[in-house]
Amino acid sequence: MKDTAKHQGLRNQLVSILEQKGITDKNVLDAIKKIPRHLFLNSSFEDYAYQDKAFPIGAGQTISQPYTVAFQSQLLEVKKEHKILEIGTGSGYQTAVLCTMGAKVYSVERQNELFKQTSILFPKLSIRPKHLSFGDGYKGLPSYAPFDSIIVTAGAPFIPQPLMAQLKIGGRLVIPLGEDVQIMTLLIRKNETQFEKHEFGEFRFVPLLEDKN
Repeated sequence: MKDTAKHQGLRNQLVSILEQKGITDKNVLDAIKKIPRHLFLNSSFEDYAYQDKAFPIGAGQTISQPYTVAFQSQLLEVKKEHKILEIGTGSGYQTAVLCTMGAKVYSVERQNELFKQTSILFPKLSIRPKHLSFGDGYKGLPSYAPFDSIIVTAGAPFIPQPLMAQLKIGGRLVIPLGEDVQIMTLLIRKNETQFEKHEFGEFRFVPLLEDKN
């Protein structure tokens, strides 16, 4: 579990690239500067860990490119102590970013292999999500709701109703919507029944799978 000065130098370069691409949230950039992304990847990818690219992580899933992680995190407008529901723990890198930003993260993963990996990895890196669970992300975590914000890290054909229901009034839901190519979508909950919708261009994600456990 080595993190060297060379790795830190590569992270600094990555943050510069993200700034050039329009990421302005200082807390997001600081988190990316701190987190050893190479430890979330298969060691054969270590030399590429700080390029702005997605990589396979097993179970047919990917670790999102750093720009996507930063962009989604920025849309959440994370404040310290915010309760955030993350659908799709994956490699755990996005979880680590949110925890480093001071959020209380409740994360759901439906691939058992990945769930086991992150359960072992987080304590080694002193990353402490409030709750990790193995299950169906479409259902959210009703027993822990409501959440200040919800982030979905896989492409969804529609917005799951339970997730909308688990969002606080004033809360933000960030989800990539679409089948082959996704449109990054932000919903802000205005009151019990109304949501304000914003769209932010095309991204590519692996699909969000329902009821596959």
